[in-house]
Amino acid sequence: YVDQVELEQHDGVSAGKYTIGLGQSKMAFCDDREDISSVCMTAVQGFMEKFNVSYSDIGRLEVGTETIIDKSKSTKTVLMKLFEESGNFSVEGIDTTNACYGGTSALFNACQWMDSAAWDGRLALVVAGDIAVYASGNARPSGGCGVTCILVGPNAPLALEFPLRGTFMEHIYDFYKPNLSSEFPTVDGPLSVTSYVRAVDHAYTAYLDKLEKFGGVSQASLKDIDYIVFHSPYTKQVVKGLARIAYNDFLRAPESETFAEVQQFKEVTREESYGNKVLEKAFVGLSKSDFAAKTEPSLLAARNIGNMYTGSVFFGLASLLTEVPFEKLEGKRVAMFSYGSGCAASLYSFRVRADTSDIAATIRLNERLDMRTKVSPVEFERAMELREKTHNAQEYEPTGNVDE
Repeated sequence: YVDQVELEQHDGVSAGKYTIGLGQSKMAFCDDREDISSVCMTAVQGFMEKFNVSYSDIGRLEVGTETIIDKSKSTKTVLMKLFEESGNFSVEGIDTTNACYGGTSALFNACQWMDSAAWDGRLALVVAGDIAVYASGNARPSGGCGVTCILVGPNAPLALEFPLRGTFMEHIYDFYKPNLSSEFPTVDGPLSVTSYVRAVDHAYTAYLDKLEKFGGVSQASLKDIDYIVFHSPYTKQVVKGLARIAYNDFLRAPESETFAEVQQFKEVTREESYGNKVLEKAFVGLSKSDFAAKTEPSLLAARNIGNMYTGSVFFGLASLLTEVPFEKLEGKRVAMFSYGSGCAASLYSFRVRADTSDIAATIRLNERLDMRTKVSPVEFERAMELREKTHNAQEYEPTGNVDE
């Protein structure tokens, strides 16, 4: 990983641009020794061993990723190499792609398979992750690299709340990858920020409507959610995301005493609110205590790894399980907001039904973060140049350091 303070100094930008402006501390990356297939294979093999899961018990394997090294062959089929020794080749599912949303769609596919007549009684494994890299410039510090694995089965400690789900999708070019000769995306930063909060608005409102209709909740709001995890391109965006939740609660109940300090925004339309920095600052302040209690514990990985695209929101969940003991999680509702540019977004929730202590102890998130190798910004830039130079190379022998 590279330290963001050191990267600020190396890039010659003002102190705090990455650490305060983006809310990032460290950024994970890999050189030409790794690609999406190799990092996913490492994650799956480690997961299966640590949680003592048999490959024979997996009936569906779904992969969510936007990191593509082949325009036809799926990463899921590469992962089948790990299943060979077990003799289990009857494993449904392939890759799902739409920016950072693919992992969430993969999870929904797996859960709905298990909830259908097609389910054969076996478990499902969802793999979500990416190598997030950007061209040299303002966006590069918002990269990262990470892969998550989610085991789906009956009587799980985290129970998905069907049908509590709000989804929003529209056609927009805020972040996309039209140049297949490069792994760098084309990004419209301001548009992407607006698209993210618009998606929060619509997905959250649709979720609350479902909570009232199917959950028997009257005047649903953030008070009915104990913890809320967001997709994190960088952690400062998550701060704005929760502020937007507060703004939507204000629109639903403007006369509530909770919103006595923001009555001046009653006449502002939703469309006018996008890009209104005064309004944004007011609701960031208003939601500060809720952020500290309900969202801050989920940002451990995001702050120290960076953006993991499809894996980001699930690393948020892993962080929450790490930072909050089961005694405080038991019976609680954990909401998840997933966003993928282009755009696709959903807000859904789990109930914590059983002890999560073993999950946290097995993940060992803090310990594993501390075990990583720190490199200088110069070495980081060298690795990025190497990846750019060798991207899409058909006949190539990696040169990266195998000792790190």
